[in-house]
Amino acid sequence: QVQVVESGGGLVQAGGSLTLSCAASGFTVRWFDMSWYRRAPGKERELVATTTSTADSTNYADSVKGRFTISRDNTKNMVYLQMNSLKPEDTAVYYCNARHWRTAAIDYWGQGTQVTVSS
Repeated sequence: QVQVVESGGGLVQAGGSLTLSCAASGFTVRWFDMSWYRRAPGKERELVATTTSTADSTNYADSVKGRFTISRDNTKNMVYLQMNSLKPEDTAVYYCNARHWRTAAIDYWGQGTQVTVSS
C-alpha cells in the first residue's frame, strides 16, 4: 500500500525554523522526483522545492530560495524540507509529492502538514 506521510509542521514565530519530513512507503523514493508544494488560504497550490530522482538537481521557488533546503535519504525512504528565516507569508499547508522519474502518471501525494508563522 502506497503512503506518503508528512510531519513536522507547527506554529513558529517569524524568523524561526522548522524541518518537515516526508515518509514514503509502498514505493522506493530513489526512482521518484520528490517535491514539496504548499497551499496558502485563498491561493493556488505552489511548487516550493524539488529534488530529482538522481539527486543531482534541486529547484526552488524564488520565494524560498536561500531560506529552504530540500534533501532526501534514499536509504530511509525519506525526504525533508529545512525551512529557515520563516515569514508569515510561508503560512500554508505543505504537501509532499512523489512523481516517477519516467512515468509522470505515477504520482503520489501526502495529506499535508500545517505550517503557521506568526508575526
